Amino acid sequence: MSLTIDLARRVLEACKQRASELRSPVSIAIVDAGGHLVLFERMMSPYGWATGNISLAKATTAVMFNQPTDAVAQWGAQIPGFASSMAEMSQGRFIMAAGGWPLRLNGATIGGIGVSGGNAPGRDDDIARAGLAALEALSAPVPSVRYASPQAQPASSYAQVSSSGVQPSLTYQSTPLSQVSPTPELKESMPTSSTVNLDMAQEMRSQEKLYDGGLTVPDQYSEK
Repeated sequence: MSLTIDLARRVLEACKQRASELRSPVSIAIVDAGGHLVLFERMMSPYGWATGNISLAKATTAVMFNQPTDAVAQWGAQIPGFASSMAEMSQGRFIMAAGGWPLRLNGATIGGIGVSGGNAPGRDDDIARAGLAALEALSAPVPSVRYASPQAQPASSYAQVSSSGVQPSLTYQSTPLSQVSPTPELKESMPTSSTVNLDMAQEMRSQEKLYDGGLTVPDQYSEK
């Protein structure tokens, strides 16, 4: 996604509105992701001519390092000769001072903004952040994902629960055997306890008579 002139105008107007509220006329420069100037306005015209170059250097520095210029100033100051060498390499479009920010839309850096000329400490940064807020308002909202629990869904709605990413657990209701009552037909076919005991006694007596009567089992391995 590239920085269009319409997006740049929205950012610029938000910065101008904030600058008017603070009664701090400034110069505002907006560049694309390659550091090329897209939009510029100097609110204090015809005065403050130096703030134009400074605002452009802030916007370019923010894009160059994809960081706020205030952060670049903090770690860059610890490197000897860093500021002078970067200014020479970028043909003067590098500066270590607060007021420059990268412009991001939906997570992608599409340009940078630089503000210079604030009449109080921190004014440049405050006005630049107003432009960032206007751009963030145009970002696409991230959809929220809801995960349904099995308890929150009806037991018969398997498709609804499975589509949410939660697999329902099947439950089976068990009934104790002592509480199971047979049907009338089954009761008639079931033997009573006295009948079962009588049949077992008769079977035992028949087996005793079989072996007491002298019945012998032929042994095929016995000698004849």
